[in-house]
Amino acid sequence: QVQLVESGGGSVQAGGSLRLSCAVTGYTASGNCIGWFRQAPGKEREGVAVSDSDGSTRYADSVKGRFSASNDNAKNTLNLQMNSLKPEDTAMYYCAAGVKTATSHIWMAWGQGTQVTVSS
Repeated sequence: QVQLVESGGGSVQAGGSLRLSCAVTGYTASGNCIGWFRQAPGKEREGVAVSDSDGSTRYADSVKGRFSASNDNAKNTLNLQMNSLKPEDTAMYYCAAGVKTATSHIWMAWGQGTQVTVSS
């Protein structure tokens, strides 16, 4: 059973940086995918960064060039480095694990979320 626990959220001023981490257990990379998502109050959840088992990562247009996802396989940890933060990045951030099919990703396990607040 896959379990994910996020950490690293907090409050920063616009232009600042935060690094989120997600401790993962019970996950195997082969054929699977991992991702970071966020949801702001009153808005739908959106994908921020999705990494597939082939090593590729896709980012939302809104975070390209500012966010970077990485995996620390030795520590079974996912990281999301967030730079040049903007107030519109304020949201609850979640990591997720799933499987990739021929046409889509199916997300099967979610962390509890960590809050990121960016003030102007």
